[in-house]
Amino acid sequence: MTSPRPVTAVAHRGDPYRVRENTIASLRSALARGADAVEVDVRLTRDGVPVLLHDPTLKRLWEHDRPLLALSWREVRELTGGGVPALAQALAATDGHRVMLDLPGTPDARAARRVVDVVHECGARDRVYYCADARAMLAVRAADPAAEIALTWTTLAPPRPALLEAIRPRWLNYRFGLLGPALAERVHADGYLLSAWTPDTRRAMRRLLDLGVDSITTNRIDTLRALRDGD
Repeated sequence: MTSPRPVTAVAHRGDPYRVRENTIASLRSALARGADAVEVDVRLTRDGVPVLLHDPTLKRLWEHDRPLLALSWREVRELTGGGVPALAQALAATDGHRVMLDLPGTPDARAARRVVDVVHECGARDRVYYCADARAMLAVRAADPAAEIALTWTTLAPPRPALLEAIRPRWLNYRFGLLGPALAERVHADGYLLSAWTPDTRRAMRRLLDLGVDSITTNRIDTLRALRDGD
């Protein structure tokens, strides 16, 4: 009998409890602690450079209450001392590893196209996959018919068949608290891989492992790896 494939351990924004999130150092820390993949947030600067930042402003992480869309890439580097990396830099730093790109703020078609273009320019198409809401993933699908997509879904009601046909996701990506046996069984029966975000306690992680999810995104990657691997 073939043993089940182990759940993919995805590091949420790198290793944020040890190193500032969405930075090169955070990504490297997560990979050093055994992450199978890293998840990062990608937004565009005023001049169209994709960078790693979850929030629409620099306030929370970098203490500059400036909207990213009002800043050029050069200004972002100056304000953060180079701390906010461009997507191209992050892809170079994670070479050989899987990367999940979360696109917050529902990017328009131009923004999605720019992110996809950078992925292709960096030769990272085969190891990058995308997650966000339906509108963002429709934009990614239009930009790259072959993109691997994890459709983020936030309700127990299933996505409409027409939407699934248009997006063609490989994964359905749920907040971990929504998941139970019936939902996990339905997702798998429909032929999708099941991804969960963002449990940080051992109890929540163990429950998801027992449900048979295919991927878990967490801020505590070493805890997940220890549970998954029986250490």
